[in-house]
Amino acid sequence: MLSAFATQFHRLLDRIDAGLAHGSLSATLPDGRARLLGGRAPGPAAVVDLRSWRALLRLATGGSAGWYVAWSKGEWASPDPTALFELFMRNSRKLGGTARSGGLLRMLRKFRNGLRHNSRSGSRKNIEFHYDLGNDFYRLWLDPGLTYSSAIFDEPEQSLEAAQATKIAAMLNRLGIEPGGTVLEIGCGWGSFAEAAARRGLTVHAITLSSEQERAVAERIATAGLTGVTVSRTDYRDVAGQYDAVASIEMVEAVGQEYWPAYLAAIARALKTGGRAAIQYIAIDDAIFEAYAANVDFIQRFIFPGGMLLSESRFRALAEAHGLEWRDHRSCGLHYAETLRRWRLAFDAAVAAGKLPARFDQHFIDLWRYYLMYCEGGFRGQGIDVAQITLVKRV
Repeated sequence: MLSAFATQFHRLLDRIDAGLAHGSLSATLPDGRARLLGGRAPGPAAVVDLRSWRALLRLATGGSAGWYVAWSKGEWASPDPTALFELFMRNSRKLGGTARSGGLLRMLRKFRNGLRHNSRSGSRKNIEFHYDLGNDFYRLWLDPGLTYSSAIFDEPEQSLEAAQATKIAAMLNRLGIEPGGTVLEIGCGWGSFAEAAARRGLTVHAITLSSEQERAVAERIATAGLTGVTVSRTDYRDVAGQYDAVASIEMVEAVGQEYWPAYLAAIARALKTGGRAAIQYIAIDDAIFEAYAANVDFIQRFIFPGGMLLSESRFRALAEAHGLEWRDHRSCGLHYAETLRRWRLAFDAAVAAGKLPARFDQHFIDLWRYYLMYCEGGFRGQGIDVAQITLVKRV
């Protein structure tokens, strides 16, 4: 039956071809034909074996989430999916809505995703969905410091652990406070930043919504014999008191656009006058933000429920409206691509060695490998970026 719609599918391929201003896509089609899409200017060279027309139907009706479903069902394959994701992100402006869902299905998905919004109770459920998979799982493929955010590489051959230490040092340096100063960390992960801050003589209140992370941070600080760190399961909206500085590393993506004002208001309340906040965040190209925000993508549907990448211009305007001066922007997108590549290699090695806990089946393994490739390609395509910024509370 699907073959009867082959002409329509070729029209979709024509639209993709027209949208590929940089790079190329060599596709083998279900009817046996081969097509080269793009190829007009240098860029990523992707290869796809399109085994069923149903894959394009899923792409047209489900966007990136539908494309993942098609991959999971064997309806398309590629020797290097990362190159394909890079290609689509590199050309995202010109492709426009070609690879995004639309119509009634989009409305239904937005409604369902809206039920997972980040109220206080919703945030706990969404964080638990991703971060409470178990510390034993993340320990297998993150660096020894268990830092689950982009590293900064001083040189290409630098170890991931050293590059993560470079990133943490850069964040600490932004705070501009001396030993004895107080820091609120919003979204503390497994404690790598809190430990480094404590070693500098700072007093840290680290907050998370993950029970697994709370337990891990407490054990980590105790094992290190450090003082001055308290960790609690606390929503950022419920933080009381003021601090000399605030740090938040790739937590704001879990907040959602609806709650950006509440997040920034919480930072402004927590900071003493003249205090600084160091934020590391992931943003999507402003030119495609509205189309992105109107859909439910692969990450939101399968990996981070309630998540939302930032529109830097919108987020900056909100920060300044809350009395927070925007300073010292540093972009590190390609560093994240390399971080993700290292994670994927470590993840694959753990799978090959049979080290993953038995509760994680092949479907889960495939999903997470796809997730790591998808994100790496996105950063290599430079339509998404990671950056550090300093926010200063005005006098």
